[in-house]
Amino acid sequence: MTKSSSFSTRDIGIDLGTANTLVYARGRGIILNEPSVVAVESRTGKVLAVGTEAKEAVGRTPGSITATRPLKGGVITDFEATEGMLRHFIRAARVRRGRGPRVVVCVPSGVTGVERRAVLQTAARAGARSVHLIEEPMAAAIGAGLPVHEARGSMVVDIGGGSTEVAIISLGGTVVTHSARVAGDALDAAIAAYIEQHFTMGVGERTAEDVKMSLGSGVPTPVRGRDKETGMPKTVELTEASIREATEKPVAAIVDAVRAAFDACPPELYGDIMERGIVLTGGGALLHGLDERLGKETGMPVYVAEEPLSCVAVGTGRCLEEFDKLEKVFSGTVQGV
Repeated sequence: MTKSSSFSTRDIGIDLGTANTLVYARGRGIILNEPSVVAVESRTGKVLAVGTEAKEAVGRTPGSITATRPLKGGVITDFEATEGMLRHFIRAARVRRGRGPRVVVCVPSGVTGVERRAVLQTAARAGARSVHLIEEPMAAAIGAGLPVHEARGSMVVDIGGGSTEVAIISLGGTVVTHSARVAGDALDAAIAAYIEQHFTMGVGERTAEDVKMSLGSGVPTPVRGRDKETGMPKTVELTEASIREATEKPVAAIVDAVRAAFDACPPELYGDIMERGIVLTGGGALLHGLDERLGKETGMPVYVAEEPLSCVAVGTGRCLEEFDKLEKVFSGTVQGV
């Protein structure tokens, strides 16, 4: 039996993101896309809800229940909650009982060895028979359809919720990687801080995210929140110029991350990237005007992937479908415990 055929239809790929987790089932495609949120009973630590159900509880839970996002900057910060979340997603993806599935999990390129082992062990304890890691920018490049095995340079910038992953890829490996823990969440936080500073009004994560997504609409965006001085409800309007001002610092940090990767790029690959351009993936790729900003700052053509939100998950899935061909892209493996 070949390695590729040894993977069963139960095998799954997981894009374990700071904001959302996507699950790809071999032979079925993406079957789950839910927020990376866990509702936990504070006294016992018991996981009560995961994903969409848990996110709906954010800000609305009694004191005995905590709704938390167990990943920050693409890295696990709450291992017990992450294990409960992975267990939920693995069980939801399985089509029949029996041995646990083989699982491919994406991790940021900048994670440490300790963090890498933590992901492997957490997924194994959650019920996986074996766990394989793949770095997010490589998975994003595969999912975006870039020719990662060619002896020519391809460049991908994956902007997720917690981190921006930049990679220059050739011959099936990453020649240059750069990871910056600034991405969608940092944009949301910058917008919330701007509103508080300029309008003395507090807003939540979801409101700040809605404001971010309104960029490019061409009309002022109404924002509702709580007046910090009076404690009463308040509504203000943000212009597009105000939103761009609010997000300038994290956007500049994303640009700096791309520049840092170029500084380390071998001259032989520089020309390939000038010809092929930079491909943007992840939710941050949808930020209006970001592709133009990066093109202006780098002098390179910049393109948004066809389905930027699902590129990483699709890339993990292709590793399952073409395991023999793509085996060498894995950056860690462990058997279930």
